[in-house]
Amino acid sequence: MFTGIVEATSQTIKTFKDSSKDLLRFLVQRPPSFDDIEIGDSIATNGICLTVESFDQDSIQFALGAETLKITGWTPESVSKMTWNLERSLCFGDRIHGHLVTGHVDFTGRVLETLPSPESLGLKIQFPISAHKYFWPKGSVCLNGVSLTINEVGSDFLRVHLIPETLKATNLGALQVGHVVNIEVDSFARGMIHYFQEREPGIETPLR
Repeated sequence: MFTGIVEATSQTIKTFKDSSKDLLRFLVQRPPSFDDIEIGDSIATNGICLTVESFDQDSIQFALGAETLKITGWTPESVSKMTWNLERSLCFGDRIHGHLVTGHVDFTGRVLETLPSPESLGLKIQFPISAHKYFWPKGSVCLNGVSLTINEVGSDFLRVHLIPETLKATNLGALQVGHVVNIEVDSFARGMIHYFQEREPGIETPLR
């Protein structure tokens, strides 16, 4: 579990295909502040929960599975050029400054518009029209692992505004029109909508 507050950004050092061709492994630069990681730890990388396979003083190794590659559309070439938003998993008792994030990306979105100002940046992000039910003004969304508040929602788009600290600490400031972002919807919204869609007709809901 994560909070959507990015701790560090990092660059890809190396990518290599697994012999089974089902995995894409890659190394990223290890941030100096990540001094407590262990093999098996979960780290959110651009919003995707990945397991630390190995590490040394300078690098961390992860593996991308087939489902992740399918959802994100990532290729060895795109991963090799990636800048990563990194966040270590949440410790119980920590303050939650963003919102609860699982690291399970639901789908990707595309940048339709950027509105830069001297110290901030507005983004208009297109999402699959079927996902409209998950978004509302002042609700939460996770873009590339960053917890953000939704300012506006259309039939197939949402708008967010990035403050200076977000631009400094994440890779979102480099987004341009046409770029693809990973989107994770609010897990509470997902669960609530699933409940109402799946419950049998005539069954009383405890929320009444």
